[in-house]
Amino acid sequence: MKSRRAHIVTLDLSSRFDVLEMVQAVLHHVAQLVDMNDDAAHDVGVALRESVVNAIKHGNRCEEHRRVQVEFLVGAGALEVRVGDEGRGFDPAKVADPVAPENLLKPDGRGIFFMRSFMDEVSYSFPAKGGTIVSMVKRLPAS
Repeated sequence: MKSRRAHIVTLDLSSRFDVLEMVQAVLHHVAQLVDMNDDAAHDVGVALRESVVNAIKHGNRCEEHRRVQVEFLVGAGALEVRVGDEGRGFDPAKVADPVAPENLLKPDGRGIFFMRSFMDEVSYSFPAKGGTIVSMVKRLPAS
């Protein structure tokens, strides 16, 4: 079993979709570090991809000069992933339900649903300086 002492990996990225491959590669290494099984790593990967896409597309409006921060925090039996943007923020309660009949055929609107489905905890914070930080937690099996 590999060590589960506290680790933090931080990425500071431009708002470009081509950074997604690098984010997924870093997640792959972090998942190996904590001995995460393939199913859990897949779940985190889907949630992470959706949150980074949302940060780029909806938060930063694809403005490349705006930054996306991704943090992987390992410790206390969990992997926490935080994704931050420099956008105007949003109200999570006002996001349309993607499984409502009127939304089923819409091409967008499933990111938050996937994050909530694949992670054990999802929360949002809105710093005074602006932007949104999505915090997602995946509990790790006891060793």
